[in-house]
Amino acid sequence: MTQISLTIYDQKHQVKQGKRAPESESTLLQATAEDFVTLASQECCYEDGDKIVVSLSRSGQFVWVTLDETLATTLVYIKGNEWIYPVNLSKNAKEAAPEGRFAGKSHYLSVRVATKEELAAYRNVALNPHDQKEFLGAYPHAHANVETRDDATFFACNAIDGIFANTSHGNYPYGSWGINQQADAALTIDFGHEVSIDQCALTLRADFPHDSYWQQVTLAFSDGSQEILHTVKSSQPQRFSFQPRTVTWVKLHELIQNDDPSPFPALTQIEVFGRSIQEENA
Repeated sequence: MTQISLTIYDQKHQVKQGKRAPESESTLLQATAEDFVTLASQECCYEDGDKIVVSLSRSGQFVWVTLDETLATTLVYIKGNEWIYPVNLSKNAKEAAPEGRFAGKSHYLSVRVATKEELAAYRNVALNPHDQKEFLGAYPHAHANVETRDDATFFACNAIDGIFANTSHGNYPYGSWGINQQADAALTIDFGHEVSIDQCALTLRADFPHDSYWQQVTLAFSDGSQEILHTVKSSQPQRFSFQPRTVTWVKLHELIQNDDPSPFPALTQIEVFGRSIQEENA
């Protein structure tokens, strides 16, 4: 059994207060339970700089999380005992998110330890709609050596959020990884643990003619191997199979652009398919 604590802190690192129901007394917004915890409120307004903190009695746990109604329930790996999720309500962050994210007064959060059967399932092990620019405790995590104008609509984490809208660019829902015309641009997905993978899929941004596209990319693996992938001008996911590998990260780099007038190739989604092979949740 794993004890899970779910707490909302304000900018001064004080536990926020809210009402579970309008007629109830104000109470601290925190909850603790074994293996599955929920936190709900009908009278709580987030402010920029608030933090949601997930604390675990055991390190190395896979958990299903929902920290906001606009974020899809996600299987993440918490390598340590804590995951800090900053609530960013800046103008830039809002442009990259749906209008309702961390808005209003009524909120529901949940964290549940994943089962062995769920971990054994074949899935997109790169998917993490809860990922943010900075790593603060939960995997998978996307990071890159360049992001266009430090603009949230072009952050690396957009490429693993599960949103495939790619016929435009910029504000939500058209987030992408933008490379700012940098020739050596590279995107890395850290899994935080070993995974066995044998396929990937790339969805290129397809805001043509504004966009260009890559005709060849290289997918490098933590075991030192790599695959050269040939991509085409398409708005659809392009899927590639390769020999199974046990890795802890993958890196997309050596991006060769098509010879066309546009200087703006970009990536909407990268999916990596396989299974988690560790059993921390046993």
